Amino acid sequence: MVKVKTFATELKIFHTMKELYDLDEKVNQFIKDNNINKIVSVSDTCTTDDKGATIGVVRVIAYE
Repeated sequence: MVKVKTFATELKIFHTMKELYDLDEKVNQFIKDNNINKIVSVSDTCTTDDKGATIGVVRVIAYE
């Protein structure tokens, strides 16, 4: 059975690389804690404000 988990992070100017690193760590920890052996899909999408500036990232993983 395929399951889906969604993660999100806010992006702040000049802090983006750290926030993306923290998001990676959060996802990796979830995979480790749940003994997930097979990732089916990983997808990232950006969220924007009313002016079109990127303000966040949503990462979705599908796994078995």
